[in-house]
Amino acid sequence: MRQVRILVVEDSKMFANVISMEIRSRLGFECKIATTLEETRALVENQASDFFMAVLDLNLPDARDEEIVDYVLSKGIPSIVFTGNFGDDIRERILSKDVVDYILKESTQDVDYLVRTIFRIYKNQSIKVMVVDDSSVTRTYLKKLLSVQKFIVLEAPGGTEGLDMLKQNPDIKLIITDYNMPGMDGFQFVSAVRKKFPSDRMAIIGISAHGSGILSAKFLKKGANDFVNKPFAKEEFNCRISQNIDMLEYIEAIQDASNKDYLTGIFNRRYFFDLGRKIFENARRGNLEMIIAMIDIDHFKKINDTYGHETGDTALKVVAEMVSGNIRKADMVARFGGEEFCVLATNMKKEKAFIFFDDLRKRIQEEKIKTKTISHTPGNSTQETELSLTVSIGVTTQLSNTLERMINNADELLYRAKQSGRNCVVID
Repeated sequence: MRQVRILVVEDSKMFANVISMEIRSRLGFECKIATTLEETRALVENQASDFFMAVLDLNLPDARDEEIVDYVLSKGIPSIVFTGNFGDDIRERILSKDVVDYILKESTQDVDYLVRTIFRIYKNQSIKVMVVDDSSVTRTYLKKLLSVQKFIVLEAPGGTEGLDMLKQNPDIKLIITDYNMPGMDGFQFVSAVRKKFPSDRMAIIGISAHGSGILSAKFLKKGANDFVNKPFAKEEFNCRISQNIDMLEYIEAIQDASNKDYLTGIFNRRYFFDLGRKIFENARRGNLEMIIAMIDIDHFKKINDTYGHETGDTALKVVAEMVSGNIRKADMVARFGGEEFCVLATNMKKEKAFIFFDDLRKRIQEEKIKTKTISHTPGNSTQETELSLTVSIGVTTQLSNTLERMINNADELLYRAKQSGRNCVVID
């Protein structure tokens, strides 16, 4: 993967080092420092494409009239101005140059905001935003603002077209929609979107030149997350956008934390039952076939006792990765606790199920875990060794009256696999 590189232009070497250290330590991005316009030219002239973004001070020993901003932007490098210069005239002039942001150096909190902004822009590269407005002039303006923030921007001239765009791009994260549109107004459009996309998955910001408390309240009641009056300040618009995207990511992180096992990163037992019951009911109605497989790491206690819990954790991660990496996208795997994993697979015939899980068992056996053992000799030297894992698997292909019963049946088959000498698959 290509290293993300940030250009830091700051005449104070001490402050430049502080900024660079924060960016490196918190984001893992590489930083190149220049203290003058001349040094900046030397770094950028023939390798502008190497830089993802620039952080620019306004006043440099050889450039005191904002030349640094014009030069770096002319090289196609998105830029954040980070300066002690303040004043409405300067601010407006710099923002009119289409910089990413204008941040004043006033406290250590501003450095934190700078780093968070860089990371926000970096993540924006994979986020789709749709602008819905019947005015081509407004769409062009909003697209320009969003493109500076590195979003993937889609456009729709009205609500109907916006709904069609959503069908083609269900991964859109944010919609900005006008109120006054022919055919389908903003309220109707928001209501239609919310029937399929909840507010914790997709954010909607309403905009209007005829803003009022009543209009904004109606937008929010219809399901919008936010509202902005036109005309608006660029900084306000950018902050609203970032805050709404941040909120979606916070919610997603919380949901991930509640749905996934903290150690292995795969689904946990609670989420397995939540989703599994829905799939099971679908199978009961005859819409699909499903099987349940229980997988258990053989002699796991011995691994912990012999090599330590760190190696035991590594074993759990390896098995989780092997199982999740080999099942189909339509299937689901969860850690059930301890060293036990459960797989729910749909529309897999019995004969194919045995081949699939036996092949998985063999793949796991072929994996090697590097671990360290302490030699109980004078000096207690540490030796690195390779550890092989094996698993036992019980698979039920018979649909029972409840999901819990199917899991119990698979568990009983797993017990038979253990009794049969381990490292094997037992299927009914």
